Amino acid sequence: MMPNRSSRSRAFTLVEILIVVVILGILAAIVIPQFTSASQEAARSSFVTSLKQLVTAAELYRNKEGEYVADSSSGVFPPEFAEYVRVEDFESGTPIGGVWDFEFEDTAGVTSAVGVHFNGDGETRDDAYMVQIDALFDDGDLEAGAFQRLAAGRYYYIITE
Repeated sequence: MMPNRSSRSRAFTLVEILIVVVILGILAAIVIPQFTSASQEAARSSFVTSLKQLVTAAELYRNKEGEYVADSSSGVFPPEFAEYVRVEDFESGTPIGGVWDFEFEDTAGVTSAVGVHFNGDGETRDDAYMVQIDALFDDGDLEAGAFQRLAAGRYYYIITE
């Protein structure tokens, strides 16, 4: 003999569904900022690694060619540097926004430098963000050390002064 089924079938009520949605919303509010923070940290680390590679390539260029990489317009790859760095890596921009740029005999008194210029291409970063990057491989001071702010929106690794 089969047990009697109640005339009411078992289903989720609207209140139960709303409770589950609220709980999922709370969990998402907790977890998503952690992923955002991790992706920003990854972008900073990727920028530092890419910048170090450009600096190393520029120093190799200097040792081999006997001169520094020429000044270029922001985001424009210096053609003589093609043997040392892939053009696509340079022209695709930096991992944190902005574009790569070489400086030679800059008005700030820098002989040779490579860095990022936030010229409106991609996301723009402020001094507070760039201090965090500076702290990853230099002294955490944008006014001194190897990594400096040369002008508004321009942050460079000084190859030589």
